[in-house]
Amino acid sequence: MGLHRDMVSWFVGVLFLSTLLLCSADVHYYEFFVRESNFTKLCNTTTLLVVNDSYPGPEIRVHKGDTVFVNVHNQGNYGFTIHWHGVKQPRNPWSDGPEYITQCPIQPGTNFTHEIILSDEIGTLWWHAHSDWTRGSVNGAFIILPAENETYPFPTPNADQTIILQSWYNEDYKQIIDDALAAGVAPPTADAYAINGHLGDTYGCPSDTIFLMEVDSEKIYLLRIINAAMNEEQFFTITNHTLIVVAQDASYVRMFTTDYIMISSGQTMDVLVIANQNVGQYYMAIRPFSDSAAQPSEFITTGVFQYTNSEGGLNASLIPLPAMNDTDAMLNFISQIRYANVSQNPTINVPADTDINRRLYIAIATNTMPCNTSECVSDSRFAASLNNVSFVSPRIDILQANYRNITGVFTQDFPFTPPVFYDFTGNLTDFNTEAGEGTRAIVVNYGDAVEMVLQTTQLGAGGSHPIHLHGFSFYWVGIGTGNFNNETDPSTYNLVDPPLINTVHSPAAGWVAFRFFANNPGVWYMHCHFERHSSWGMSTVLIVRNGTTTETSMRPPPSTMPRCPGT
Repeated sequence: MGLHRDMVSWFVGVLFLSTLLLCSADVHYYEFFVRESNFTKLCNTTTLLVVNDSYPGPEIRVHKGDTVFVNVHNQGNYGFTIHWHGVKQPRNPWSDGPEYITQCPIQPGTNFTHEIILSDEIGTLWWHAHSDWTRGSVNGAFIILPAENETYPFPTPNADQTIILQSWYNEDYKQIIDDALAAGVAPPTADAYAINGHLGDTYGCPSDTIFLMEVDSEKIYLLRIINAAMNEEQFFTITNHTLIVVAQDASYVRMFTTDYIMISSGQTMDVLVIANQNVGQYYMAIRPFSDSAAQPSEFITTGVFQYTNSEGGLNASLIPLPAMNDTDAMLNFISQIRYANVSQNPTINVPADTDINRRLYIAIATNTMPCNTSECVSDSRFAASLNNVSFVSPRIDILQANYRNITGVFTQDFPFTPPVFYDFTGNLTDFNTEAGEGTRAIVVNYGDAVEMVLQTTQLGAGGSHPIHLHGFSFYWVGIGTGNFNNETDPSTYNLVDPPLINTVHSPAAGWVAFRFFANNPGVWYMHCHFERHSSWGMSTVLIVRNGTTTETSMRPPPSTMPRCPGT
C-alpha cells in the first residue's frame, strides 16, 4: 500500500507541473470492412454486422492533434453510417456520421472515407455505427495518446488496457429495433452484458469466455473504459483495488480515488489502477445502474484482473458493486468529477453569466403517440421527446439541406422552453403523455454563449438520461433534484472547475445544466444515448451558423459524400 500512498502524494505535488512540448501532427489511414459474421455466446450463434470480423471492432490509436482517414467499405446487406464519438471535427461536420443528420447511409457495395480531424481531445474516445441499433455490434475504441513530446499529468503507466462495456442480444441489433418500432412496443432488455466481447462466468453457458487482464505486481495500469452499452449506465469495479479517475470524455479531470465508477452510456473514463495487492486473481465486474421504472436486465458480468504467476480461484460473492438502484452511489461518484487545470487540457473557458445570450430549458420525456399500422399491438406506440417534440429523421440529411438551402427538410423552430409548464417531477399518472412530431432544429449564431438546462420529467418510466452533443465538449456546470428554478438554482453552479465532457448524465426527477461557446459551425446532433429513447425521437439538431470569415465557417463538402436514396 506504500506505493499507492506515494503515488497519491506525487499527484498532489506535481499535477500542475507537466510541460506541453509542441510537435507536428501525423496522418493515419485505416480500412474498415463492415460485413456479417457469426458469433456464439450464451450457447447461441448470432449473425452480427461487425467491422473487420471482430466484436468489438478494431482500435484506432493515434496522437493528439493527428488527422485520421478511415475508408469504410459496406459489405453488408443494408446502409449504415459511423460516428466518431467525442471528436469535435472543427468545421468538418461532413465526417461526423449520424444517419440523415450529416450524411446519408453508406449503401451496400459502396464505400466512404471519413476525414477525422482531432484538435484538443486527449485520452479515450470511441467510434460506433449511427444507424438504427447497429452500434450494438459496430463499435470500437478511439485512443488519443499525448502528442509526441507531451507527458501525462500523472505518473506514466506501465501499460494501458481498453475495456469496452457492451450489451449482448441473441438477435441482430437492427432487426430488434425494426420489429419493436413496427409493433409500437418497447424493445427487449439485453440478454447479457459483455466486457470486450466476453460474457464472463455468471451466465451458465460453459462455452462463454471471460476477459482476462494479466498484470505484474507494483505496476501501474491505465484502464480506458468505454460504456458502449445500448440502454444501460454501468457500475464498474475491481475487487480489492482502488481506482484513480484521471480523465472523462477525452479531457483530464482532477484525480480522485474510488472503489467503483458509474459510467453512462456513451461516456468514456480513464482510470489508473496499481497492482499492489497479494498475487492472485481478482474479479473486475459491471452491473447496470438504473433509477427508472423501466428496469434493464440486472446481470453482473465478470472479467479477471490476474497477477502474473498467480494461483487459486475466484469468489463472486466478494464483488463490491453498488446495488442497481443505488442513486446515492451514483451521485457520490459523479459529484467528485472536476476539471484539471493542467497544460495538457485546453485553457478553461466557461461562459460567464454575462456572456450567455442563448438559453434553452429542455424537458426530457418518454411519451406515447397513436399507432395505426397493421403491425401495431395496440392503438398507441412508445415515443420520446425533447420539449414535447419527437424528432423525425428526414430522407435527405439535414447538413446537406442546410448547406444547399433545400427547403422542406427541417424547420428552425425548436422551442427554447417547454410548450407547457407543469410539475415535471411530480406525479404525472393522469397527465396527457402524447408528443408532437417534427424535424425542428435549434439555430444559433457562431460565437453565441449557450446555456442548456435539461429537465428530466417523470413522464413514462422516468429515470436518468445520458445526453450526448456532437461537435462539442461542454462544461457541466450544475445538477439538482426537482424542477429547475431559474432564480435560485444558478447560484449553485460550479463555474470554477466544471468538467469538460461530451455526454452528460441528466438525473431522474432532476435537472442538469451545461454551457459552451458555439464556435464550431455546422449541423450537430443532440440525443439521448439510450438507443431505445433515440429511436423513439429523444433527439434534436443544433445548427451553428457560419461566422464572418473562412476560419469560422464550415468547410465545403467532399465530392464523395454518400448519395441519399432516391436522389
